[in-house]
Amino acid sequence: MKKTTTINPATEEEIKSYERISSKEAKGKVAKANETYQTWKKTSFEERSKLMNKLATIFEENVEEYAQLATQEMGKIIKQSRAEIEKCAKICRYYAVNIEELIADEVIKTEAQKSYVTFQPLGVTLAVMPWNFPFYQVIRFAAPAVMTGNTGVLKHASNVQGCAFALEDAFKKAGFPDGVFTNLNLESKDIKAVIEDKNIVAVTLTGSEPAGRSVAKIAGENLKKTVLELGGSDAYIILEDADLEKATDLATYGRLQNNGQTCIAAKRFIVLEEIYDDFLKLFTKKMKDAKMGEPTNEEVYYGPMARVDLRDELHEQVEKTVKQGGKLVLGGKIPDRKGAYYPATILADLKAGMTGFDEELFGPVASVIKAKTEEEAIELANNSTFGLGSGVITGDSKRGEKVALQLEAGNSFVNKLVASDPRLPFGGIKNSGYGRELSSYGIREFVNTKSIWID
Repeated sequence: MKKTTTINPATEEEIKSYERISSKEAKGKVAKANETYQTWKKTSFEERSKLMNKLATIFEENVEEYAQLATQEMGKIIKQSRAEIEKCAKICRYYAVNIEELIADEVIKTEAQKSYVTFQPLGVTLAVMPWNFPFYQVIRFAAPAVMTGNTGVLKHASNVQGCAFALEDAFKKAGFPDGVFTNLNLESKDIKAVIEDKNIVAVTLTGSEPAGRSVAKIAGENLKKTVLELGGSDAYIILEDADLEKATDLATYGRLQNNGQTCIAAKRFIVLEEIYDDFLKLFTKKMKDAKMGEPTNEEVYYGPMARVDLRDELHEQVEKTVKQGGKLVLGGKIPDRKGAYYPATILADLKAGMTGFDEELFGPVASVIKAKTEEEAIELANNSTFGLGSGVITGDSKRGEKVALQLEAGNSFVNKLVASDPRLPFGGIKNSGYGRELSSYGIREFVNTKSIWID
């Protein structure tokens, strides 16, 4: 039997091995999920809410255990791992409380005696999830889907299988029926058969652009709905009236949060030329002062990347950018230590066509770009194949809103880093994917939006 082994990226030591399941076993688990769906969809919102609230309590009571697991498996600093688990609990409670309102019938006035739109569950949804937020990404999908009446099967990243099984166990402990939420420890090559399985009605994926294209192609050939949340190269425009202390604080945290491995992280900083030099000087100081170290150390600002190969790929992007004429202001050297560490790095004076401008840098590397005018800054921000998040930092919120409305992205925040919120839809455009998660918009991606007419 094949196994997958999780590796601690801070020490490069093995944590634990997990047996892979065969395609036949996966098919059986999917069939069980569909069997459970037939009864789960008939349960009341009250019954579902009771179990979802219990799941929230389990997260709250096991914050430290789950946080330590996430930190061990993917290197997130422990404070941020705790915050991730706490956010999972909040997501669960949000949907437990608000689900009825979020998918309430919508009465439509017509010449009929009665006409309305109702939202009914579809069945078993496959979630293909990434390692960077190993608990939250899954709960972001699972909580609304399960509360709607769907059941779900999870194909999680291989390097966080401990988190995947912990999630499955949490659902069981909360009292959800067997089959409501199931982890499939499969190899990536076996996902095609799962997508094609007659019992799978839809697929949601958070991950890389190539993975999204592959899953979308298979699902499309089988006429199955998909929602894709892919990469991002989020641009933040720093206007000349911005508070530089606030702007550089946001930039530093935005680039180093989750060790720089966040799809919606601030990655490209487009700075008006009047303040470019001052911004770069202060930003460089703060990035340099940010302490890198063992992720269980409460004092560190950021830890290792999730895998050594990912660190090496990022370093190649940095070196390529410098060869193309980009200026290496800070970092850019692999440290002489064990673990997938990479230092806080700043690339400046970037232009379109350079790797650091065009590609997503999924790690603690910032791209700083100069713009002569506000109009040029907007053009530079939109000059990207990605469109997930974007931001504006300014002393004038009305001006910031005007700029935000012109940015080509699924999310645009003014004077704040982009973050997901269950009350708002989340997703991207262009090569960052399509469809939405969270809020009523996310829920409606995986329901039968059904018209009822009574004459």
